Amino acid sequence: MSGGPKKAFIALKDGGQKLECLFNPREYTITKSATWHKTPAKGAKSAPKPEFVGSNPRSMSMELFFDAWEKSGDVSKDVDTLLEWTSPTAKSLADNKPNPPIVVFHWGTKSYFDAYIKQVSVKYTMFKTDGAPVRATVAIGFEEVPAEPSKTNPTSGGPTGRRTHIVAGADTLQSIAYAEYGDAALWRGVAATNGIDDPLRVAAGTTLLIPAATAAAELS
Repeated sequence: MSGGPKKAFIALKDGGQKLECLFNPREYTITKSATWHKTPAKGAKSAPKPEFVGSNPRSMSMELFFDAWEKSGDVSKDVDTLLEWTSPTAKSLADNKPNPPIVVFHWGTKSYFDAYIKQVSVKYTMFKTDGAPVRATVAIGFEEVPAEPSKTNPTSGGPTGRRTHIVAGADTLQSIAYAEYGDAALWRGVAATNGIDDPLRVAAGTTLLIPAATAAAELS
């Protein structure tokens, strides 16, 4: 293969920055699931028929390896970049819609789906005499950012397009409903759309589909 194996890298979707992996991952895992909703009927003799709610975003996990021993460098800068990319961007905070940056994993000629970094777990395994880390193993998880649905002409009779919202640490379904519709009571419509049974256990980083206000009202 001409030029040897191509280095994998993670790049910001907006093209502002990329982080090259010092060693390509040995393997990676991609998972995808669907949500089904079942409403038990009191006294029913058989289990209720599940209703398909929607497909959940893909997720991808892998281990990345960083080694600066031969160059007497410090791998913490690369690791800090990955950790920083799990936090909301300055622009999203200024817009009062906190979201981490969208990234894309590339390897050779293949580019994977748009995603945000859901989790980073770092194990430093070698150090210089001054304590600077020169080798690290990083377990990283990505979650797909679904493409925005194409909006339908309101006069066409088709369903209104739905947007997405990535849950931040302080978000609740009520606060999301208030931010989106100006009415916190419509949180039930958001919960129903996403198949959420327990509104108090929506993890930060979860991508929610946001229905149109009329649809949220009908489901609330």
